[in-house]
Amino acid sequence: MIKLKNKQDIEEMRYPNAVVGEVLAYIKEYVVDGVTTYDLDKLIEEYFKRRNVAPAFKGYAGFPATSCISLNEMVVHGIPSKKVIVKNGDLVSIDVGTIHNGWYGDGARTFVVGTVDARRKELVEVTKASFFEGIKQLKVGNRLGDVSHAIQSFVESHGFSVIRDYVGHGIGRSLHEEPQVPNFGRPSTGVPLMNGLVIAIEPMVSMNDWRVKVLSDGWGVVTLDHSPSAHYENTVALYENKVEILTMPEGLDV
Repeated sequence: MIKLKNKQDIEEMRYPNAVVGEVLAYIKEYVVDGVTTYDLDKLIEEYFKRRNVAPAFKGYAGFPATSCISLNEMVVHGIPSKKVIVKNGDLVSIDVGTIHNGWYGDGARTFVVGTVDARRKELVEVTKASFFEGIKQLKVGNRLGDVSHAIQSFVESHGFSVIRDYVGHGIGRSLHEEPQVPNFGRPSTGVPLMNGLVIAIEPMVSMNDWRVKVLSDGWGVVTLDHSPSAHYENTVALYENKVEILTMPEGLDV
């Protein structure tokens, strides 16, 4: 069942989602050659404490850290570790979630470390741009498949592939609510888009093959062909016939 939000609900969701956007902007300058993903996770956790939000991921289904930090061919759900050291040329995807007064926020970015080749840089740029192509279709009267199709079409027009096994989701008083939000699909299919819909749209894109596998730790998801990947996610609200990106508060663009 899809839980549509009223205006007050969306107001309550502003703060935890604003903090998601803030921390992703904050952490960017620390994603440098030589840092460990453990160090990055601790910085994020400390930021959350200062902003009086709880980490949504820590303890979720047993996940042991505040953030998911995934490098290169790892698409999502990387466990931060003192053994994982960021290096020049890496693509570093950071996914974070927050809780405040029972409401959730969720967002992700992929950062480029140092100098990378043109195709890797394009991968990150196209992944971000595909999100914005998707929300052009997020309007009352359309269907969810219109959003999904717009993302897929844009990604594939640049010669990249959308990951099929992991998708976006509804969000509110739970981290994951209905509906699922695929990054692939057919136009004019899926649930009707209505005012009050709040969803996390999160394109996950591979440079080559979209197929993935889960590592032996039960969490990290990597591309089967070891292709580099990128991830971009925002929580968005459709209300009063307009779209608001809750994880990009005014003046913040990352």
